[in-house]
Amino acid sequence: MSAQKVFLICFDALLLNLIGSFITHHFGMTIYLDTCGTIFISALGGYVPGIAVGFFTNVITSVFEPQQMYFCTVNILVAAYAAYFARKGFFKSIGKVAMLMLPLALMTSLSALMIYNLLNSTNFFETVTQFHLNFVTTFLGEFLDKGLSLTVAFVLLKSIPKSTVAAFKLVGKRQAPLTDEMQQALDKRNYMSSSLRTKMLAILMVSSLFVSFSLSFISYLLFRDAAISDRIKTVDSMVVVILSELKPDKITEYIERGRSSEEYREIEETLYTIMNSNSYIQCIYVYRIEKDGCHVVFDLDTAIERADSPGEIVPLDYTVEKYKDDLIAGRPIPPIFSDDEYGKLLTMYKPLYDNNGKCQCYAIVDFSLEVMADSMRSFTIKLFALFTGCFIFIFVVGLWFVENNIILPVNSMAYCARNYAYDNPDARRKHFDRIRNLKISTGDEIENLYSALIRMTDNISMYLENLQIEKVRVENMKLQVFAMDELAHKDSLTGIKNKAAYNREIVWLNDRIASGDAAEFCIVMIDVNFLKRVNDTYGHERGNEYLINACRLACSVFGEEHVYRIGGDEFVVIVTGEKVSLCRYFVKQFRAEMTRKGANDLLEPWEKVSAAVGVAFYEADVDQSVEDVFKRADKEMYDNKLAMKAQRTD
Repeated sequence: MSAQKVFLICFDALLLNLIGSFITHHFGMTIYLDTCGTIFISALGGYVPGIAVGFFTNVITSVFEPQQMYFCTVNILVAAYAAYFARKGFFKSIGKVAMLMLPLALMTSLSALMIYNLLNSTNFFETVTQFHLNFVTTFLGEFLDKGLSLTVAFVLLKSIPKSTVAAFKLVGKRQAPLTDEMQQALDKRNYMSSSLRTKMLAILMVSSLFVSFSLSFISYLLFRDAAISDRIKTVDSMVVVILSELKPDKITEYIERGRSSEEYREIEETLYTIMNSNSYIQCIYVYRIEKDGCHVVFDLDTAIERADSPGEIVPLDYTVEKYKDDLIAGRPIPPIFSDDEYGKLLTMYKPLYDNNGKCQCYAIVDFSLEVMADSMRSFTIKLFALFTGCFIFIFVVGLWFVENNIILPVNSMAYCARNYAYDNPDARRKHFDRIRNLKISTGDEIENLYSALIRMTDNISMYLENLQIEKVRVENMKLQVFAMDELAHKDSLTGIKNKAAYNREIVWLNDRIASGDAAEFCIVMIDVNFLKRVNDTYGHERGNEYLINACRLACSVFGEEHVYRIGGDEFVVIVTGEKVSLCRYFVKQFRAEMTRKGANDLLEPWEKVSAAVGVAFYEADVDQSVEDVFKRADKEMYDNKLAMKAQRTD
């Protein structure tokens, strides 16, 4: 399904709201039916389409009924409510839908009634009183309205093809649909406190709040300044009218004669007419302000207090005390704003000058600002109601954009990278295809990152394949080197370690001695007797067998890993570790075995082994190197050989 068709369905939902609203208004019904489309599209497409339809429903209906715009928050709450419970599966059966009616009606009746009372009541206590009186009636109407709206939405949802439902899940997404496995993994992911998602949500919320608050605050300031400016102009025009009735050269006469003058009485009557013409004028009076106080020229009776008589001297009001010098000098002063026991007032002082430019008196008007304060309160409530809905709309749309264009692509790439398999070519190919199948197309840096990830994984796959080939080659080379090393350190006749291996072991032992490490070892010298006689008598082949039999005997007693052939008929045994303490026992066993074989008449001469043996142990405080131990073992072996030859001579 194309984006155009999705938009068309959203438009149809908006049209459904408008038609329902028109019908109920046309026939004067007590229900609204302006949320059917909101509930339907929220259950079908989620928060964003639902909130958009609900918001623009109120925007359009406010053209014909301006107060409707202030109730957009209610429609947005309905959208969020329907979207949430749709995700929980409540729109799958009419029984579950019925369970949503009572909470939804309660929520909308409370919020709508609170907004209505705040907009139409003059004080908080009146709002609370009206709320209690109207709640039952409002709730019953909302219950019927939301019950019908939920039922209509449920019927429409049942008629929507599954392909349309699936298409709405892809609206706004800039990548291919995720597999169920990946979707479940991303749904269960735990966000870090400093994750990109958290930061983006915080920035989005702060910016939305800032925009909404700034617009509200600026609107409030503009409205307040306009209202004050309008009041100042109104009062100023009244004062001008008052001054036009006064004659500067007769101010002194007005003070002296007062009401005994017919002209004074006519002017006073005119002032009463002006005051009574506007209910917000609290008082009008004319003073000549001098150093000793305010000399009353005209003062009118009010409901609060009686007027002062002409010629009386009254103290200067505290609100203009700071302008006392200006007033005495006859200079103009700015409008005065006060809030005291007389209420919130705007007081305007305007001087009356004679032909010589001398100030003869001030015409003064006290104008009530209580109505303006009520207007400001009402305007503030309207702003709050309006921009609450705007804030939610802006935030949800912004969240939807961030989630689909940043968070989802980044988390999808992170999941693929985190679960990339290096084990074998098939697994690598599978996971590489999974990355390619994301098909992220945001058209910005995220898409560049995705392209870089594909190139990187492709290069890694090629590198790993080449690495595997080289690894096999290296393993083969290692086997060859090992085989060559084995050959280089093995005696070709007996198969045991040779002189080269012996020298390597000597180097290692000398390093341990030189480094001060605890070195515990012993050396056994074995020199085979009568090899030349066997060779001469039975041939070299039997001589070789003779050496092999001697080697086998040494290996069986001392262990093959400890035995080295270092010469034609010379063998060395190097014993280390725990076996050192048993070395003399091994030597004794070796000699006993030679004696047993020598006494066995069934064996051939070359099967009867004869060898001289010498043993020496490493002594840390005596030996400086392995050579010192070797010399002692060699000497003992030589002594043993001499003894054996002497014994044989006997």
